[in-house]
Amino acid sequence: MSLDKLRKKIDILDRKLINLLNLRAAATKDIGRIKINAGKSIYVPERERQVLDRISGFNKGPLKKSALEAIYREVMSASLALEKPLKIAYLGPRASFTNLAAIKKFGSCVSYIACNSIADVFLEVEKDSADYGVVPIENSIEGAVSHTLDVFVDSDLKICSQVILEVTHNLLANCVKNKIRNVYSNPQVFGQCRIWLQKNLPNALLVDVPSTTRAAEIAKKEKNSAAIASLLASKVYGLKVLAEGIQDSAHNITRFLVVGKNVAARTGKDKTSLFFSIKDRVGALYAMLLPFRKYGVNLTKIESRPSKKKVWEYYFFIDILGHQEDALIKKALQELERGCSYLKILGSYPD
Repeated sequence: MSLDKLRKKIDILDRKLINLLNLRAAATKDIGRIKINAGKSIYVPERERQVLDRISGFNKGPLKKSALEAIYREVMSASLALEKPLKIAYLGPRASFTNLAAIKKFGSCVSYIACNSIADVFLEVEKDSADYGVVPIENSIEGAVSHTLDVFVDSDLKICSQVILEVTHNLLANCVKNKIRNVYSNPQVFGQCRIWLQKNLPNALLVDVPSTTRAAEIAKKEKNSAAIASLLASKVYGLKVLAEGIQDSAHNITRFLVVGKNVAARTGKDKTSLFFSIKDRVGALYAMLLPFRKYGVNLTKIESRPSKKKVWEYYFFIDILGHQEDALIKKALQELERGCSYLKILGSYPD
């Protein structure tokens, strides 16, 4: 088939695609009206998971699964905007990795609110200035984000979804590398780039700032300074990319949580997060974990944090596979609650 005929074929397919997308959008608007009249949440994590799983099952190629999911992410983002204008709070400023995670989850058709701290993200959702918030929870190299864990202790918000983002760190500056005196970034990022920095910038002063985008803002203004940040930050703040992918591990993954006021329903492939405190006695933590073994519940994460109320008193944050409404998990949690001094379920959400 000739090039002209192939292009005409694509033009015909495009016309059909547009018509189908608009038919889908019209159905979405009707769904939105039903949800609003019933007082239901516009964003439904379990339905999102069903749609993405279904289109993956339909896909016979040549489009890759990741490409198809990216396309549908924007389709669903546009659909959400038609149902109700959503506002998403995130740990900012713009071009932070949390911003990238929020866009990966909600697409480009919703509104975003950049916040100065993790606590501010929670506050925006709690006071209904935002519908959902996106916060970092752990990194595959540096471990848990302690600030997020601490805020959960006093917040009534629920985890309703998660975002997994492959993170690449880049050295950004408007001077040559051998002129760099100060390097700005988030402390977690420095931990993820430690080997590269020791080898390539051994004499540079590493300066902690709240976010990678704040680092980019400073590097743009300050002479002989650099930032470690995303490639998006280089475009937003007008910095040159001196080195790409400087993280020490090729598999640098950060997990983010979506927090809101609604609990996600079961999908059959879920994760539940919770925290508890234990009574001060020998073997207390071991005893608390026994119900999970008894009922065959798989723990995927356990993290401790000081309670800040009493010396040597700790909260334990855990993730388990399954939904809080699953029969065996219900039994395990009931036994756990009887033995611990405090238990709080943070949410169940699609894994």
